[in-house]
Amino acid sequence: MSKQIDDLFKKLKHDFDFEMPDNGHENRFLNKLQNNHKAKVITLSNKYNLWKPFIGIAASVALILSIFDYVQQEDNSGDLSSVSPKMAETQDFFTLTINEELNNINQEFLPEVQGLIKDALSQIKKLEEDYNSLKIDLIESGDDNRVIYAMISNFQNRIEILKNTINEINKVKQLKNSSNHETSTTI
Repeated sequence: MSKQIDDLFKKLKHDFDFEMPDNGHENRFLNKLQNNHKAKVITLSNKYNLWKPFIGIAASVALILSIFDYVQQEDNSGDLSSVSPKMAETQDFFTLTINEELNNINQEFLPEVQGLIKDALSQIKKLEEDYNSLKIDLIESGDDNRVIYAMISNFQNRIEILKNTINEINKVKQLKNSSNHETSTTI
């Protein structure tokens, strides 16, 4: 391999540049480097000055958003979710179940059950008002277990009312179907 390199240098011997640079070449080169470095420093500082107001605005927006987030967390502090992660799961479960039952009830359009639905919804509304007062009690009591149990019981009562309402709706439907069936077979 070294023989190949020696042969290569012998071939290219006349192509090498053996001239010496002019006197002061090193100083001129160093001056150019220094001038180029100053230009970059000036350019960077100018860019920083251009972004300075935007950085201040961005910091202000971030501060406002963090304050807004903190205030929202304070607003939710009366829920079961503020007590513990398990209570948050419990609250989510109850809320999901209640919403599903409400959707089932809202799908019923029979005129015979509208009074039943209206009564159930007024009971649910009353329980929601009770729950809101329990949230205040929870904040004031400092996560008292009795208040937590009352909140869970409130959720259970709402679900119970909704399930009973659905059962009553189903009974009315069965009665209506059986009466329609009897009139159609006797005719």
